[in-house]
Amino acid sequence: MIRKAKVSDAVAIVSLIQEYAQRGLLLPRSLNSVYEHIRDFWVYEEGGRVVGCVALQVVWEDLAEIRSLAVKEDLQGKGIGTKLVKVCLEEALSLGIRRVFTLTYANEFFKALGFEEIDKTKLPHKVWGDCVNCVKFPNCDEVALIIDLEKINQEAVSTIESSRK
Repeated sequence: MIRKAKVSDAVAIVSLIQEYAQRGLLLPRSLNSVYEHIRDFWVYEEGGRVVGCVALQVVWEDLAEIRSLAVKEDLQGKGIGTKLVKVCLEEALSLGIRRVFTLTYANEFFKALGFEEIDKTKLPHKVWGDCVNCVKFPNCDEVALIIDLEKINQEAVSTIESSRK
């Protein structure tokens, strides 16, 4: 079940993120940071425990970032990550946000969801606020990907309209 995160999920979210941060695959998040941004998070709950998380952080009037996507390793490949990303994209649309980006090592996963690779320099400087705290800064090797939800939405409408004919 996917739902908005609650304050009581913060410790589980940090634990999940840490599994990947220790391997250099995600930026670590402190418990304080997760509490401060708890409204950005979605969780996937199974059997009463949080087994996946993701955050959608609004960056600008038409831009948001998908961050901290993590799924318990033994549950990967079951569509949990895909569902978490899709709920973020739906939330972005409901907020009127047109573009959503991510910085990731899982670029093929995001490309399969319609994201396209872009040069990191095309992202606004505001995006790099967390990067200065990363051990890999300034030599970031993550890939930047973006999706234009307006374009995707128009394609979905066109597909529906053509299927009615």
